[in-house]
Amino acid sequence: MDAKYKRLANNTLLFAISNFSAKLLSIVLQPYITFAMGQVEEVGITKLVQNIGSLLIPLVSMGVSYAIIRFGLDEKVKKGAVFTDGLLTILTGFFIMLCCYPLLRFIPLFADYAPFLYIHVLVSCLRTWCTQFVRSRQLNRLVAVDGVLCSATNLGFTILFLSGFHMGAKGYVLAIICSDALSALFVFFIAGLGRYLRPRFHSTTLWKQMLAYSLPMVPAQISFWVINASDLFFVQAMCDGYQDQAGTYWTGLLGVGYFLPTILSVLGTIFYEAWQLSAVTELEGRQRFFSRVFGLYQSLLFCCCAGIILLCRPLMFIFKANFFDAWQFVPLLAIGTLFSCLNQFLNSIYMVEKRSTLSLYTMLAGAVVNCLLNWLFIPVMGPVGVTLASFLSYFVVFILRAVNTRGLLAIDFAPLRLTFNLTMVLAEAGLMIFQTPYWPLWCALITVGVCAFNFQGVIGIVMQLLGRRRRA
Repeated sequence: MDAKYKRLANNTLLFAISNFSAKLLSIVLQPYITFAMGQVEEVGITKLVQNIGSLLIPLVSMGVSYAIIRFGLDEKVKKGAVFTDGLLTILTGFFIMLCCYPLLRFIPLFADYAPFLYIHVLVSCLRTWCTQFVRSRQLNRLVAVDGVLCSATNLGFTILFLSGFHMGAKGYVLAIICSDALSALFVFFIAGLGRYLRPRFHSTTLWKQMLAYSLPMVPAQISFWVINASDLFFVQAMCDGYQDQAGTYWTGLLGVGYFLPTILSVLGTIFYEAWQLSAVTELEGRQRFFSRVFGLYQSLLFCCCAGIILLCRPLMFIFKANFFDAWQFVPLLAIGTLFSCLNQFLNSIYMVEKRSTLSLYTMLAGAVVNCLLNWLFIPVMGPVGVTLASFLSYFVVFILRAVNTRGLLAIDFAPLRLTFNLTMVLAEAGLMIFQTPYWPLWCALITVGVCAFNFQGVIGIVMQLLGRRRRA
């Protein structure tokens, strides 16, 4: 029983090393970018270009990264076939993307950055192809080293292209391209992945199975993009002229507003990359295992979320002065990110059961809700309306997944604990957003209350993760 928790703890630590450097870099770079670019509008353009790439990557890869790790973990499947068919999928998708340029150029800003975006998408897909296969081989130490090196090269290239060559958004994308390319080459040669790449390894049967699993993940990923990244495009289009500011001004502020919720995203990414290995490979007592880990996960997330909301205003002083107003986006974005992490956890159930279509349906529902609520809230609330729309969208996805996973794996969600935690952080967000009298005091008390309420549960399960027995 203890062995599975130890493996999860060890994998979490290794992926923490890998992701911490990358996510810490993204956190550090955000204030740097505001100073390097100067104007809020420039930062807004950078965010829009980055999110265009985020939209195209799952389309070009056809979601094959999910299939690589799922089928790569299957002991009955030949690894060479998984790796070779993964590359075949990416090259096929990239060829289709090249043919679709007449349509893609209608995406805002795409035509101005087309060469950079094409290379960025291809190189990013190739890096994911290598790193996901290495994860499926459970070479987790290599993943950790690669994460640190990729972060270091990304930092160096970003400083070079932004401060050295003053290339703006193009320099930002070019820095990502260079660091991803070096990372892909490093992993490919160090792990000796060339021995898994042979035309004779191609299996039409396996390729069909991989595509059947991965293709439903593409609209699911796009739906996730709609809930998350499309907010920038809604704000750009619907807030142009709001308070006499351009749409790109508000996208710049909103992009900076994601700075603190990124901390929750870091936690979620680190955990999920370790968790998906345990979710697939640990078979004994799976229902109890999922329930106990979910209890730990939600406790940690709510504690972090309460702290982020409390600190969002003072931490905005690390940015250039004209970005301070981005704090108003943080409270609801943080709660939305929290439920995004919980949704990712529930998605692991679909992965285990190879039910990717359920992931699609739930995320698609969330995307539709998000678009509708953005359209309703922005005219009434201004750009802050997208944060409420995002939170409600992720919450809808969570409810749908909590219900339809019951037939696959009956997890104990601890609904009373979940309801109390959610009520507390929503109250904290409301107190801060509406600036009620003595709000710093009330927000501090709520944060302390949330941490105290979840402390015992966190400590109890952490003890099990460390392989210790909890004393009565």
